[in-house]
Amino acid sequence: MTAPRRSILAGLAALPLARLPAIAQENWPSRPVRLVVPFPPGGPADILARALGQKLGDRLGQGFPVDNRPGAGTAIGTVATAQAAPDGYTIMIGTVSSHAMNPGLNPKVGYDPVADFVPVAGVATVPFYLVVNPAKVPARSVGEFVALAKARPGRLTYASAGNGTSNHLAGEFLKISAGIDLLHIPFRGSAPALNAVVSGECDAMFDLSITALPQIGAGTVRALGIAVPMRSTQAPDVPAISETLKGFEASAWFGVFAPARTPAPIVAKLAAEIGTALDADDMRARLAQQGADPLKMASGPFAEFVRAEHARWAGVIRDAKIQPDG
Repeated sequence: MTAPRRSILAGLAALPLARLPAIAQENWPSRPVRLVVPFPPGGPADILARALGQKLGDRLGQGFPVDNRPGAGTAIGTVATAQAAPDGYTIMIGTVSSHAMNPGLNPKVGYDPVADFVPVAGVATVPFYLVVNPAKVPARSVGEFVALAKARPGRLTYASAGNGTSNHLAGEFLKISAGIDLLHIPFRGSAPALNAVVSGECDAMFDLSITALPQIGAGTVRALGIAVPMRSTQAPDVPAISETLKGFEASAWFGVFAPARTPAPIVAKLAAEIGTALDADDMRARLAQQGADPLKMASGPFAEFVRAEHARWAGVIRDAKIQPDG
């Protein structure tokens, strides 16, 4: 053994045992960090995770390999993260589905979205657009759509990616907010749901900007409103739904979560690095390609945001009397 190595080992041995975990935290990450995505490869969460993982890896000198764990409405990957060692080497991309909607829909989901996680940082938000088939639905505004629905209670249909999904709950929120009755038609995914609106099989749906905007531009659907408070630069002529229905907001948001009891120094370091990554021009360009906007929130504000979203969507699920499949 060389003299320098003996000196290092002797120094470590002389340290109090309580200091050893602190040294490990200061040196984090000293090996690759698993980045769990509770969705299949190729979707918005996966694309975002890979872009963010690359930026973090470049800055921190360790890989952030993506571990896709889809299934059970995001529960499989989310449970795996909650049960992982709280050492900073397993984190996840959580979403409005995993940390706000799915737990409210299914009390036996297997995790507590607040108690079992440390919200590290917000990353991005993707707005929904309310779109309709232009040949079937004469409405050209949210107000006209609401009036039409009131004149035809239960006859206008809206498509979704399935029971309990984010665009399903956005539709239920619209029904509650406007006091209207729409018929929900669930599909196996957003793509077939949007195709049903384009073909005229269904009248309307809430669709994310990344897939809605090309169809809006092609004229195969008509956008009545965007479900965030501000109009988008990508479709500035489309008004915010909240201009008609005060307080209406529905978006798919993404953030980084770690298992509960992950050391605060690691959480702080990771949150700072995520904030720096989101400020990079290439990262902002990547988000824009996905129709997303940065959701730059440090751990404390992001935790408050997650709690509020969980409570809000649990209320929608309760008021709409939505039951889990099976």
